[in-house]
Amino acid sequence: MKKTAVIMGSDSDLSVMAETIKTLRELGLPFEVHVMSAHRTPECVSRFAAEARRNGFGVIIAAAGKAAHLAGAVAAHTTLPVVGVPIGSQGLGGLDSLLSTAQMPPGVPVATVAIDGARNAAILAAQILAVGDEALEEALSARKIEMEKSVMKKDEKLQREVKNL
Repeated sequence: MKKTAVIMGSDSDLSVMAETIKTLRELGLPFEVHVMSAHRTPECVSRFAAEARRNGFGVIIAAAGKAAHLAGAVAAHTTLPVVGVPIGSQGLGGLDSLLSTAQMPPGVPVATVAIDGARNAAILAAQILAVGDEALEEALSARKIEMEKSVMKKDEKLQREVKNL
C-alpha cells in the first residue's frame, strides 16, 4: 500500500494536523509526518516532493498557515496528488491560507480542504488511494454508513426532545 506524506510548515500546525494523523491511523494507512517550510527550507521541500513517488508515497497532505505556499511548492515538484490544508491564523482567520492554497495556476493543482480541515484531508487522501485498493474503498464505505447511522440516531433523539418541549 502506498504511504501518505503529511507535511506541515511548522510544528505549531500539529495541533490541527493531529486529526489527520488520527484519521489515517483509524483507516490503517501507512504515513510519515515531517516539518518543512516552503520559505525556510525550499530545497528540502522540492527534494522531498520530487522523490516522493520513488519513496513509496501515493499522496501528499501539506498544511501551512499565513502565506501557505507549502502545498503549491510541493505540487510544483511532483505529479502525485497534493491535498492542501490551510491553517487558521490570527489576523485574517485563515482566509489568507485558504486563498494561497486554493488559488493555484493552471497545471499545478492542489486539492484544498476547509480551513483547519485536517480530518477531511486524511479522508480525501484515503479516497485517492482507494481508487486502486478495493479493501480501502470498502473501509471508506463502511465509515460513511457509520456516519449515516450516527446522524439518524441524533435525529431520533431530537424528535423525542422536541415532543417534550
